Amino acid sequence: MTRETGHHGAVAVWLVGLLVYLLAVFHRSSMAVAGLAATDRFGISASELATFTMLQLLVYAAMQVPVGLLLDRFGSRRVMLTGLFTLTVAQTGFAFADTYALALLSRLFVGAGDAMIFICVLRLVTSWFLERRIPFVTQMTGILGQSGAIIAAVPMTLGLRHLGWTPTYLIGASVGVVLAIALVLVVHDTPEERTISGPPLSFAEIRLGLAEAWSHPGTRLGLWTHFTTQFSATTLGLLWGYPFFVRGQGLSSETAGLLLTLLVVAVMAAGPGLAWVTAHHPFHRSTMVISIVLSMVAVWTTVLVWPGNAPLWLLVLLVVVVGIGGPASMVGFDFGRTSNPAHRLGSATGIINQGGFVASLLLVVMVGLVLDWRTPGSGASFTPEAFRWAMATQYLLWGIGLTQIWRYRRRTRARLQADDPEGYARMARLA
Repeated sequence: MTRETGHHGAVAVWLVGLLVYLLAVFHRSSMAVAGLAATDRFGISASELATFTMLQLLVYAAMQVPVGLLLDRFGSRRVMLTGLFTLTVAQTGFAFADTYALALLSRLFVGAGDAMIFICVLRLVTSWFLERRIPFVTQMTGILGQSGAIIAAVPMTLGLRHLGWTPTYLIGASVGVVLAIALVLVVHDTPEERTISGPPLSFAEIRLGLAEAWSHPGTRLGLWTHFTTQFSATTLGLLWGYPFFVRGQGLSSETAGLLLTLLVVAVMAAGPGLAWVTAHHPFHRSTMVISIVLSMVAVWTTVLVWPGNAPLWLLVLLVVVVGIGGPASMVGFDFGRTSNPAHRLGSATGIINQGGFVASLLLVVMVGLVLDWRTPGSGASFTPEAFRWAMATQYLLWGIGLTQIWRYRRRTRARLQADDPEGYARMARLA
């Protein structure tokens, strides 16, 4: 079987991988509607509750490079199975946890298992699909996988209300057993081999592989693309969007919820169009990314300088433009794919995938610090003026990110022209 003849097999492999990724996002997001229940169960404060999410994201970001190395060594199938096993055990532990310490430990391993899934699915896409289809399937992986956050909301709410904590989380964990069986039966690392193995992971080889991946400007261009495009949407959706719209812009709870839903819809709707541009005009990928970031800067600036509360149409425009940054971050993986050979693609993807999560964590912390600075005391006293100051911290990250994207796109093009003049000429003709 080859990529050309195995299209239906490729779709089957991708669908199983996608379902595993969707489940990982489901587990990652399962705390979103369980905050009050967790506060009662563990007797914790709001800051202790927030630690669950922060710890998961920290572990996820920290593990990307190690997971990339494991992926290059052991292949997608085995690493995904390990991640799925870790997720299932961790959620089972969370179901039975009756102290804050045990619950925190369980969420730590949820982050660890989650970290092993996404880049493995991207590797399967690269191994199974024709090159012209890879950008589209990559975008659809990110878009459909993130719907796990939406899927988590209603079942978790109903389950916690009618079944209670332990049964609800156990049911969610049990899905991992079903998907593990499907993964074993369906997923092969490549059309030719069930499992693939790279060279043993000695310290010298790890250092060499990471150095080679990092040394290519295309990897760094991918990292800074992911860093610069993702954090605004992630921060709004993860933590600060609801209070910004309610406290900062004077909207009702219902309207704020609709705007956050629209944010998710914008993420899902923009992906196919960006994938088409990425596949058909690869020379202009970085130009597209820069244009999207500048659009976000422009709309955010308009909202922040607007006298009083911004009109609803402007806030709708804000969440749509910011939402486009989600699929734009996926272009970073395409830079990594076209700049690295297959044997170090896992390392490069892991490096790139850190960017957006590190930026999001930095912004979450900066917004919180500035809000506390401008309105000391209770969170209920956060003011519109405080939110203007807090959300303006994004300009620091945008400035750093845009500078680095411009810097490394020039180096990436120069490297491609030196290493592969014919490939550079083909890409330039598609511009």
